Amino acid sequence: TMNEKIPLNPHVLKWARETAGWSVGEVAIKMKKDVDTVSAWETGRASPTYIQLEKLAYQLFKRPIALFFFPTPPEEEAPKQSFRTLPRREIHRLSPRLRFLIRHAQAMQINLAELNDNINPAARQIVRDLQFSPDSTISEMAAAVRAYFGVALTDQFNWSDAHEAFKTWRGILEDNGVFAFKEAFKDDRFSGFCLYDPIFPLIYVNNSNPDVRQIFTLFHELGHLLLGTGGIDARQDSYISDLRGDARKIEILCNSFVGGFLVPDDDFIGRAPRRAIDEKAIEDLSKLYKVSREVILRKFLDHGFIAARFYQEMTARWARHAPKGPGAGGDYYRTKGAYLGQRYLELAFSRYYQRKISIDQLAAYLGVKAKNVTGMESLLYEKGSAA
Repeated sequence: TMNEKIPLNPHVLKWARETAGWSVGEVAIKMKKDVDTVSAWETGRASPTYIQLEKLAYQLFKRPIALFFFPTPPEEEAPKQSFRTLPRREIHRLSPRLRFLIRHAQAMQINLAELNDNINPAARQIVRDLQFSPDSTISEMAAAVRAYFGVALTDQFNWSDAHEAFKTWRGILEDNGVFAFKEAFKDDRFSGFCLYDPIFPLIYVNNSNPDVRQIFTLFHELGHLLLGTGGIDARQDSYISDLRGDARKIEILCNSFVGGFLVPDDDFIGRAPRRAIDEKAIEDLSKLYKVSREVILRKFLDHGFIAARFYQEMTARWARHAPKGPGAGGDYYRTKGAYLGQRYLELAFSRYYQRKISIDQLAAYLGVKAKNVTGMESLLYEKGSAA
């Protein structure tokens, strides 16, 4: 019966809790049990009922139930392997939601490999063609990437707004072999992350952020990929001072690469006012380059046009009144389409039309139920719906 005790593997139960980022105490609260009961489940002195296991598996740990009967925990890359430049303390602070999204991204990497027969479909692959070291300079990195993409500043200035800029940059990255997905992180501390892979590098962007912040994330993560590492874009990067050696150089380089690439120095210096730098001057430049005010302010600071104190005051003030991004909501299919992107949708559907995969497999690749596949299909014919 549903309430019988079941012979699950207690080691897997403990592994699932730890990899999901929950403490024993937090699980006890969620399960309305005392800490001793949860500890007894994990040492094998007692075991949960099937109903309790379902709640643990599906709601808390986000793992298939069959896993709990495996003889040993499965092998998978842990966050500390994926994100070598993140200090251990920060890895411990990753929320259960973010840990789940990282596992979800690892599954998407497998999906991409399966759907593409292990060959990246892009004719040009920036991560294969350009590589940098932690000792590279920002200017050489920015200039090389700008030349590789062949995007002129005049094009960037002509995009109507940051929303169009994000969509265009995302398309350019995908044309050049980097897959970009969006998700609602439900965790404001992190704006995005990337998983390095020589064939299927991918970036996840927090859709709850404003478009200018999403653009920052795309290029912060691209910096990581070009340095051959996975990375996380944290809102507060105060932990950088804890880093040593290459890890520290990489994080500083990735942050500075964004401004170096999106706001090239020679162009910026020609446009920047030297005095009376006020909010309007910052706002005008941020609209022109389609970047956040923080990126422009940082440029002023790096060139010695403003004092560090002014920089700190402004960023602190903006952080208190941070604008929100679009978030989820509205049309289910459109949101899902924006998260996956037009490229991925077309790829999955083309395999289905070629009879390479079944409708159930297609639904699994899209992360929807089979009955929702036709709703997703309509997105293919609404050009530009995948925001």
